Amino acid sequence: MLQPKKIHEDWIAVIIAFLTITLVVAGLKPALPKYSWSSGTELWNQLTNASNLMHIGTLFLWVAGSLLLARFLAGDFKPAALVSGLLAIVLISLLAQIITANKAIKDLGIEVVLFSLLLGLFISNFIGLPQWIKPALQTELYIKIGLVLLGTNIIFGDILQAGMLGILQSVVVVFTVWYFSFWLCKMLGLDDEFRMMISSAVSICGVSAAIATSGAIEGDNKKLSHVISLVMIVAIPMMLFMPGIAVWAGMSPAVAGAWLGGTIDTSGAVVAAGTKLGDEALKYATIVKFSQNVLLGLAAFIISLYWSYTKKKANYEKPTIRTIWERFPKFVLGFIVASLLFSFVLPSPVVAAAKGSLKEIQTYWFALAFTCIGLETKFTDIFKVENGRPAMAFIIAQLFNVFFTLIVAYLVFR
Repeated sequence: MLQPKKIHEDWIAVIIAFLTITLVVAGLKPALPKYSWSSGTELWNQLTNASNLMHIGTLFLWVAGSLLLARFLAGDFKPAALVSGLLAIVLISLLAQIITANKAIKDLGIEVVLFSLLLGLFISNFIGLPQWIKPALQTELYIKIGLVLLGTNIIFGDILQAGMLGILQSVVVVFTVWYFSFWLCKMLGLDDEFRMMISSAVSICGVSAAIATSGAIEGDNKKLSHVISLVMIVAIPMMLFMPGIAVWAGMSPAVAGAWLGGTIDTSGAVVAAGTKLGDEALKYATIVKFSQNVLLGLAAFIISLYWSYTKKKANYEKPTIRTIWERFPKFVLGFIVASLLFSFVLPSPVVAAAKGSLKEIQTYWFALAFTCIGLETKFTDIFKVENGRPAMAFIIAQLFNVFFTLIVAYLVFR
């Protein structure tokens, strides 16, 4: 079979994401199945609903088509193995969505990506991962597609209109927390890859920043999966307890929202936590989190420069622009272009009509990715890798982030 010249995975993610954006803007978009239940009867009715079944089939064909195109462009086209493995991953992610749709769980604000991760961990640790699923475990590809789509929801006008204070807080927090985390990881004897990924994950925007950093330094995928697992696990208690602490401390909605947005590492968890404190707190939480997301592209560029210049061997020539370009995570360019396109190019009615669907599709790609992370991870190893030093570094850095961001939020928003 004729196959094209192999294309870098970053560019493949950009191609698939922009094909998705084009189809959604044109009105051709897959509808996700909708579930919301509190009893077995309600659940059964929704599971057997013809509309939901049709949406599941359409969504699977959409994702399968995207994955087959991706592997074709990558020069690794094995349709039978890819489709069978993807079917299992999609069903696990669907089960996570059904669990999350329970009204009691939904009230807690827990995200579908968390249950995707937990279900994957359960299968990996207690049942075992079948070999036939492995070809479809394309974790980084799924996350990179989701990250490019995330750019469509980063609207610069919304952030600027809400005020520069959120951006000011984000810049101060990101640089200070990043430097502290980097120093702490060095004190604990972690290698440079762990130091870079943990520092970016804690200070910028969690999973997205860890992926971008790993791309910039060509990091170890196992270390990246470990950092992502830490992000998700630590985010759970933060999401559940920080809103209560804000109420107990009598924080204003602006301060509380800025605190949540600056410390909780996943956007969905930020929204869930902010919602518990009301619309005003949610607004500030979203502004600060989006401001940090906007810094992702700049951070990836700086990290590419730093890594190229500090990691060359003594007998190597000075890194060139080409070296820096080769290390730069190309999917971040897709993220930036998508954000600029939806911020300044597309008409407002088009943006308003497309954003919701693109957000759903983005979340779905993330759910698939976290299912894969769970399937590839041994839960018992999360706090045993390098004698638990990465986990210790992440938790201590996150505690510093919590207290430092609270101080900055009071100074900026009081």
